[in-house]
Amino acid sequence: MSQEASTSFLFLCFFLSRGLLSHGDPDSRQDLHPLLQKVAEEIIDGSYLHAFLDLIQFQSSHEWTAELAPSVLAYLHARNVAFTVTSLQAAMENHLQQRLYQPHKLLADLREADAQQFSTALKCLLGDKKDRWELEGVMVDLGEIRKQALQSPGMNRSLFLLTLERCFQVLSSLECVELLGVVLRGSSGSLLQPDTTARLPLVLREDAFKNLSAVFRDLYDHMPARSQKALYSWMTGVLRVPPNATDDSVSWVSAEKLWILGRYVVHLSLEEIMNISPMEIGLFISYDNATKQLDTVYDITPEVAWAFLERIRASGFDMRNTSTIYRLGLLVCFSPELEPPDAAVARAILHQMIKCHRLQGFQASVQKLKAHLLDIATENQTLNETLGSLSDAVVGLSPDQLEALSPEAVQAAISTLSQVSGWARSQVVILAAKYLAHEKVPSFHNASQMGALLAGVSTDSLCTMERRDLTQLLRSPSSLHLSPTQRQAVLSKAREAGDMPSGIVEVKGALFKEVSLFDLWTESGFNSTVLRDKELRTSQALFLCELLSKSPRRPEELLSVGQLVKGVTCFHLDAMSLDSFLTHFRYFENNFSLLSPYQVNCLAWKYWDVSRSSMPPFLLAALPARYLAALPASQCVSFLVSLGKRQLDSLVFNVQKKNSVIAKVQQCLRNFIADEYDVDILGNLLCHLPAPLLRLGVAPRAWAAAVQGLRDCRALGPEQGAVVKSRLLEQWGHPQNWTAETTKDLATFLVFFSGEELRTLAAKFPDILEQTAFKMARSLPPQEFLCAVFESVRNSSEKSPSSDPGCRGVTAPSSDAIFRLAEANACWAPEELLCMEGGVFTRNVELLGAVRGFRRAQLLALKEKAVQAWDLPTHWKEHHIISLGRISLALNESELEQLDLSSIDTVTSLSWQTEWTPRQAETILQGFLEDSGYSIQALKSFHLVGLGGTLCAMNIAEISQINISEFRMVVARIGTLCCSPQVLAEFKRKAEVVFGTPAQWSGSVLQELGTMAAGLTKEDLRSLDKGLMPYFQPSAIKCLPDEIFRALTADQIASLGPENAAAVTPSQRAQLSLVQLQSLQRALDGAKTHSWLDSPPSASTAWTPSSRSAPGAPLTLGLGLGCPLLVLWPKLAW
Repeated sequence: MSQEASTSFLFLCFFLSRGLLSHGDPDSRQDLHPLLQKVAEEIIDGSYLHAFLDLIQFQSSHEWTAELAPSVLAYLHARNVAFTVTSLQAAMENHLQQRLYQPHKLLADLREADAQQFSTALKCLLGDKKDRWELEGVMVDLGEIRKQALQSPGMNRSLFLLTLERCFQVLSSLECVELLGVVLRGSSGSLLQPDTTARLPLVLREDAFKNLSAVFRDLYDHMPARSQKALYSWMTGVLRVPPNATDDSVSWVSAEKLWILGRYVVHLSLEEIMNISPMEIGLFISYDNATKQLDTVYDITPEVAWAFLERIRASGFDMRNTSTIYRLGLLVCFSPELEPPDAAVARAILHQMIKCHRLQGFQASVQKLKAHLLDIATENQTLNETLGSLSDAVVGLSPDQLEALSPEAVQAAISTLSQVSGWARSQVVILAAKYLAHEKVPSFHNASQMGALLAGVSTDSLCTMERRDLTQLLRSPSSLHLSPTQRQAVLSKAREAGDMPSGIVEVKGALFKEVSLFDLWTESGFNSTVLRDKELRTSQALFLCELLSKSPRRPEELLSVGQLVKGVTCFHLDAMSLDSFLTHFRYFENNFSLLSPYQVNCLAWKYWDVSRSSMPPFLLAALPARYLAALPASQCVSFLVSLGKRQLDSLVFNVQKKNSVIAKVQQCLRNFIADEYDVDILGNLLCHLPAPLLRLGVAPRAWAAAVQGLRDCRALGPEQGAVVKSRLLEQWGHPQNWTAETTKDLATFLVFFSGEELRTLAAKFPDILEQTAFKMARSLPPQEFLCAVFESVRNSSEKSPSSDPGCRGVTAPSSDAIFRLAEANACWAPEELLCMEGGVFTRNVELLGAVRGFRRAQLLALKEKAVQAWDLPTHWKEHHIISLGRISLALNESELEQLDLSSIDTVTSLSWQTEWTPRQAETILQGFLEDSGYSIQALKSFHLVGLGGTLCAMNIAEISQINISEFRMVVARIGTLCCSPQVLAEFKRKAEVVFGTPAQWSGSVLQELGTMAAGLTKEDLRSLDKGLMPYFQPSAIKCLPDEIFRALTADQIASLGPENAAAVTPSQRAQLSLVQLQSLQRALDGAKTHSWLDSPPSASTAWTPSSRSAPGAPLTLGLGLGCPLLVLWPKLAW
């Protein structure tokens, strides 16, 4: 809506200025239409938005003629209002600027609008008014205004409240419901708080109610649990029988009402479900869309599901009938609670249970049910006979069961097995070997049938494929299932077969990222079209962008090509004219997540230099802090809105600078967040506000909206978390008094609660706490939180006595507990792990091997369980080793020597672990060389990829023996390793053979080398042009020895770029001189180091500019690019 205000301002100024210039002194009012008289009066009163709405209304029903503008001015003069263009502009600017980013003031304006104005505003938002209209050469784009209004922070909130307050009095209920749908979908349901749902009308036409209910169903997942409950209450309040009904024994719940409720049926009480008449539940299940509806009840609880199942059974449906089972949707995940099925029914239920992973919780119960049904389905038949009919329950088969399968059974069931998700890596290896057991050489046909199982095919087998099959695999989506080692093997063999480099152009998607920079050098067939579907490394994008820009072309030909924007340099930007840059800035904005911090810094400087008056405010954060500090208070809101839509961590890497940005934010806020509109404006900045402001500076009116925003923060700090917890306890009381809905809504913040408080919640809502821990597994929650989950799960899990006399009184892990605990398995004591049953260990070894929090004592205990289950390491098979995960870190050098490491795939699985000691890594490396029979000189490129971090265990002599033609294909992969300085220096010498001396390197080469660039000598560093410094990878900066880093000149350090400067370690910083430290601070601050004017652009960067609009085109009033910083600023003094 801010743009609507801006547009109305521009339009009225334009309209009146034409009248002033053409008719300087009209002498009478003449006959002015009443609506235009009203417009003039509103201009006099300063009600410019009302004037704009009346003008839209007039234009929609009258033809605009040339004499109307001077007639309005005559009217103004007759009222002794002597407007000049300048004074009118100043008055309107002052009024409209207040509403530019302050939608609560717009709310007040529209509350004061008359019915016709309000109706016009709403119809504009609904699209009932013509999207574009022209008035004396001025094009007003209402469609663009509407689009931006609905995307503006806080605007949806104002429109939502206005619609509830006034819409139903001036428009039809259907129109108001349509508008509510537009507004709510634009806000992703965040406006539907419990207090706002209370304002929903209780009397609606039936069709309007159904339409609004459909909106609420669509937004169910995007709203808090308390809002879901409140909306359920509103819907049922409308749906219940009329008050004059007297028969309380008749349930108000009918088949149609169940359909209207949609996902909200999960909130029906057990009593209400059990009172539904058999006829109505029968009708409901008979609906064609019943299955679709029940497929979406992701948050249903077992108790509610069982109640529904009981009523369905009572209605006469045969629960053993395949048709009925199909109609049950997610209820099928709880179905055998009713009656035990036979084998055929069990298979039918399993087939439908493939959708049960969508449930929000209760997955352990689902897995247990699948295992039970699996036993029934195979009761009188072998697994070989039933394999293809068991759906995704096959994921629960143990390695022993999979090994017992016949190759013929796997081949017959491949269509089912290939579509199943959730396979463990070891299972994939076993099944792939079974499927290809009778194939000496895999074919593309085989590979295309395997789906996710393709990752289990041995790399050596892939290398035996025929040339034609390899080429087809390169072009096929099936290649996405391959591991990095397998992908490199396929590329390597295709290259040897003679299909490279001509085949590079046809390599698809993510596989293209494995293509070496050296291969790109030798390919001449690239154009913008063939790159559209490819993922690119930064080094590839830098090279390709430079290559393609050598021939004159329009910027959009490159900027619109997939990920090629990663390769745009500062010099490319400088080559763009003002018009061209502003026209094409949208390509950078739309692909902002692909840009490096250095590119963002270049964009900011380019914008500042050529068009600071229209610079998107968030880019100020990429410039030195003084630029942001000078931001006038009048522009604070536009700055907060713009920056709040971005992730600050991707813009600012230096803590000191980030603190200065947040200080500016606080200054703009005046250290106070007054209401929910301030929260809307802040957006993602809310996550960075300091604890004192969260404690004292967030008003109670703003707190509810702030809590909803804070829920989405990636990681709040301890101090922030402590404040949030304190305020939540003040608001909601002790957790013992919380409801289930409150607990769900505040689940994100539970990591800040004490063990005692968490135990209270665990006692009341164990499932919610368990689901919360599962969602947080990737972020590694605090130990106290994990242990609270651990205690809750362990106390509620099935316990089976151990057969080991030494384990009496010890609670050993069960399969159920291990599955439910996830990362909380780290709380098992070593002695408890040692008492685990052998079958439990073998079924859950991969889950245990993925736990990041296990300490060495726990890993040693689990290694001992592996020895008990599989004998000594010398007897372990490939799938055993692959399944260990972090448990393998407990193997000592002697045990590692016993492993069969002849397969590069086995070694690949070990190299994924990053915590090996140098001795362990060396043992793995030598084990592969000895067991495989390869010498260092014979290693292929895919071997080098598979060896991964163990390459760091090579000595200088061994590195020098690596075949250079193989090495150059995987430089980027090796460049991800942070080895010792001596090893990196030797790899760097190897790279010089491929890319020449450091003085010859380009930015793409430096980016390709990664950490190998940390092997540069002092002399090498000094030979590098300062313009190359931003193309070091941050990991390379971290790996540079302190004494080598110190050799960088002050200019080079200043040119590092923000991200590389932030990667400098404390020990490196300690070695720097005062001048160097000053240069480092400049780089951290985003100071300008490139000098575009000193370096005239070369032909390679000469992009052909394109004009923003055709000559003579009418002026269009709508949104410009981005979020203009200085739309209303007269001048800058910076």
